[in-house]
Amino acid sequence: MSLGGAVTHWAGTGLAPLLPFWLRLRAGRGKEIPERLAERRGAGAERPEGPLLWLHAASVGESLSLLPLMAALMERRPALRLLVTTGTVTAATLLAQRLPPDMAGRVTHRFVPLDVPRWAEAFLDGWRPDGAIFVESELWPNMTAALARRGIPAVLVNARMSPRSARMWRWAPGLAREILSRFRLIFTQTEEDAARLRALGAGAVQSWGNLKAAAEPLPADPAEFRRLRALLGGRPVFLAASTQPGEEAVVLEAAGLARAGLPELLTIIAPRHPERGAEVAALAAGTVGEAAVSRRAAGGQPGPGCQVHVADTLGELGLFFRLAGVAFIGASLVPKGGHNPLEPARLGCPILFGPHTEHVEALAGALEAAGGAIRVADGATLAEAVTDVLSTPGRAQSLTRAAAMVAADASHLPGRLAAAILEILPIDAGGPPAARGA
Repeated sequence: MSLGGAVTHWAGTGLAPLLPFWLRLRAGRGKEIPERLAERRGAGAERPEGPLLWLHAASVGESLSLLPLMAALMERRPALRLLVTTGTVTAATLLAQRLPPDMAGRVTHRFVPLDVPRWAEAFLDGWRPDGAIFVESELWPNMTAALARRGIPAVLVNARMSPRSARMWRWAPGLAREILSRFRLIFTQTEEDAARLRALGAGAVQSWGNLKAAAEPLPADPAEFRRLRALLGGRPVFLAASTQPGEEAVVLEAAGLARAGLPELLTIIAPRHPERGAEVAALAAGTVGEAAVSRRAAGGQPGPGCQVHVADTLGELGLFFRLAGVAFIGASLVPKGGHNPLEPARLGCPILFGPHTEHVEALAGALEAAGGAIRVADGATLAEAVTDVLSTPGRAQSLTRAAAMVAADASHLPGRLAAAILEILPIDAGGPPAARGA
């Protein structure tokens, strides 16, 4: 064990007595489910019979990106059961909403245990997975060490390593090399990610693309779509999706400027965290007046007098992408790294994003290069782009056609990944292996 490994082992052990109090504080703020706190300590195992593959994704985007891979894995191994862990309540909720009925009976969800050595051991004792798949940048030293001790093969998919993260890991080169060596295979989003991981000591690294590009179109309630479309009556609609603090003010500025040429414009703001709905509505009221603002979570409707509608509900972005004539993708005007820009592409909605797309740079760059998206810098350029797209049907059609071609390029990635992963896992195509012991 490296010095860094020893430090993380003892740090996890030393902090363990304090973590239950921290979890209860999070539960009080709605960030944990009180009756499921034991799962964060590795308890609550109900292992199904047969082969079991564990997949871990931290939050919403990572969890939803797993769905096509999960489908491909189960299609190739009919006896396979999946354990999916997440780190947030929102991810768990959306995963349950999006899981197709034919998959739901073979998938179990739990919240991931914190990276405390004995909690990792308890989790693995209870579930005894035959393999583990981690998503993006989930590099947990104590859990990966416990997997390695048991000989449970682990794979890292959709891996990314930003320049900033790589610089931080260089302060603990032994620990980085130790953790990365525990993965049998690592599949990165880009060649740049692969190069940074290799420089930190990773082996068996391949760059096959971004799973988020292969995601299925976001769903929507057809009846609600028809109702809202009739209510809007042909008004131009500008959607700001998955916005972060600091972006809504810029969006409202842009909407005000765009309204000069589009007086009937409706702006829909869908904050990344729906619990910010009241805050966003208050900000909008300060700009356009309280009477011109509605909140979906409060039962408000985007009727004729509404200029700003706050879509502060969970799991309805697919509905609003279908209603919008143009969509700005949040976390990109502030330095948060951006969100998946292909979600609107799969629904025929023209795409805008800001300068900060580090987390999805390959997708954003591909869209820009293909003429499938517009990058904006501030409120003025956002207003200009919104006006251009909503006023020029040919411009909108050109953007959506190009974006659809970029989105189609990744459609085979989940199947390729599933085939490669199953080659190294002890899961036979003809039936379940013996359950792995501790």
